[in-house]
Amino acid sequence: MKLNHKMDSALTFEHHSFRYKELVEQADLDYQGNVAELMIATEYELTGRERDEVLRLMHRNLEVMKASVLLGLDESKSRSGLTGGDAAKLDHYIQSGKALSDHTVLTAAKNAIAVNEHNAKMGLVCATPTAGSAGCLPAVLTSAIEKLGLSEEEQLNFLLAAGAFGLVIANNASISGAEGGCQAEVGSASAMSAAALVLAAGGSPFQASQAICFVIKNMLGLICDPVAGLVEVPCVKRNAMGASYAFIAADMALAGIESKIPVDEVIDAMYQVGSSLPTAFRETAEGGLATTPTGRRLSKEIFGE
Repeated sequence: MKLNHKMDSALTFEHHSFRYKELVEQADLDYQGNVAELMIATEYELTGRERDEVLRLMHRNLEVMKASVLLGLDESKSRSGLTGGDAAKLDHYIQSGKALSDHTVLTAAKNAIAVNEHNAKMGLVCATPTAGSAGCLPAVLTSAIEKLGLSEEEQLNFLLAAGAFGLVIANNASISGAEGGCQAEVGSASAMSAAALVLAAGGSPFQASQAICFVIKNMLGLICDPVAGLVEVPCVKRNAMGASYAFIAADMALAGIESKIPVDEVIDAMYQVGSSLPTAFRETAEGGLATTPTGRRLSKEIFGE
């Protein structure tokens, strides 16, 4: 059935005004809680793309994500030598049966590392929402497919819902490390993943918004300090942690736990914190881990400076 696109049934972002409160209310009122359908309508309003084209493009994104997880298990190193092989190590460890963490969460961490290692080797990834934070969403989705047995339609809905939640962050805070630190990149990616995971598990849009709260509150102030200016250290492992946070946040939300600070106020705080970060902590490689003695040495070895 073709969606009847109506201006008042899609998200509008005039003056960055659209908030999570409105997203939750509109999804419940117009789409019986189906955030994916709301996102399709929004995409039509923003780009003019019809439903079939939106689904086709999202299917392509899904294919790229799944491929990047598998290809990232390669044990080879990146050109810089900073990363590579850790996803394979974690995969072997999981298979050993000695892991302390839950299989689903640890698999998500492994898959996140795989995607970002693949990115560091110049492999094709889907920026969700950025290349540096591309591991979280594919990792959470692939683990959710295994855990929840998601159909292809449900997988596409997962991605569309994540996009809707991410769009609100992008328009009210930031998804750029250069603008808001790593809280804007891995923080946003983890939050989007957590929200989509809640919906995939049968939760409500409101519960999804609470999962966003839990992730972002934990990520507030996370700096962007790439060693040698490359999206490898500490980025790869931060994606692994972001994927694991998504599962914990989703479970907390599904358990009925609510944030004392409303989600839109959390996003406002995210914007304020990101704007207040010194330039050294916003993707410039002039602070944090990038300026440790080892960080400087590695940069010199790579670039000869």
